[in-house]
Amino acid sequence: MTVPRLGLPNLGLGVGLRSIHYPHLLREQPAVDWFEVISENYMDSRGRPRHVLDQIASRYPVVMHGVSLSIGSTDPLDFEYLKRLKALATAIRPAWVSDHVCWTGVAGQNTHDLLPLPLTEGSLRHVVSRVRQVQDFLERPLILENPSSYVGFRSSTMPEWEFIARMAEEADCGLLLDVNNVYVSATNHEFDPEAFIRALPAERIVQFHIAGHTHCGTHIIDTHDHPVIDPVWNLYRLAHQLTGGASTLLEWDAQIPPFEVVHAEVLKAKHYWAVSLDLPPLPDGPAVSSVPDVDIHEGSGRSIPQPLPSLLVEVQ
Repeated sequence: MTVPRLGLPNLGLGVGLRSIHYPHLLREQPAVDWFEVISENYMDSRGRPRHVLDQIASRYPVVMHGVSLSIGSTDPLDFEYLKRLKALATAIRPAWVSDHVCWTGVAGQNTHDLLPLPLTEGSLRHVVSRVRQVQDFLERPLILENPSSYVGFRSSTMPEWEFIARMAEEADCGLLLDVNNVYVSATNHEFDPEAFIRALPAERIVQFHIAGHTHCGTHIIDTHDHPVIDPVWNLYRLAHQLTGGASTLLEWDAQIPPFEVVHAEVLKAKHYWAVSLDLPPLPDGPAVSSVPDVDIHEGSGRSIPQPLPSLLVEVQ
């Protein structure tokens, strides 16, 4: 059974560290296996958030997860950003550092979104080179996540799973398999989510993400504001079987319920750990959820964007 994970441990079942839960965590010190923190929320903080993180890191294993590395951008790598990222890692000693296979801006402008890459040979070479540079600078392996997507590029010459698999092998990095993102993208782009998971190098999968989402009828938005649905759990079970298990993290980032509810949701993963059993076939194609449309930015008055799942973007 595949287990290497670049020699990194299986931390068990964790949740994201969110400010709404700070009082509960400091007071109760719940029996959680580990926490994932958004790197950018703590890189420049010297106030209460950093104090809380220091307390958490002294009691629990912690993983750093970034959203601004922009590994696919054509801008030069931001070494000032990497210095701050490395300093935080030195201070809190995370089990690993992760980010996304995407770009977040160009010409020095940050869109604060995880934008899809053109899946081409040239793009692959570009990303592999940058991953190697980042790993050399951080002096640790970089773990990269498949983002959810809503549009693609006409210039793409390979499926996303081939791009990610080849990137991991050629850059010698790890993978964070976001199972919910596979389901979201499979629905939006009409591909087989099981084929995506089976195509990845299982021995390089260091971590899983699971989450809820919002189904808008013609497409799905990765909102992280609902419980995990059964088809995503079924994909997680497959991924767990193929890898032999890896650290599993529940993301819940909007309409966040009490900590006990979030923790109970990730603990459901234990029901899908019977990896010695034969798996029944997954449903034909991505299922349609009945989850209602909600505001992704709670209290912001901004509504969820409504991208067309069949739209293709061409960059000249």
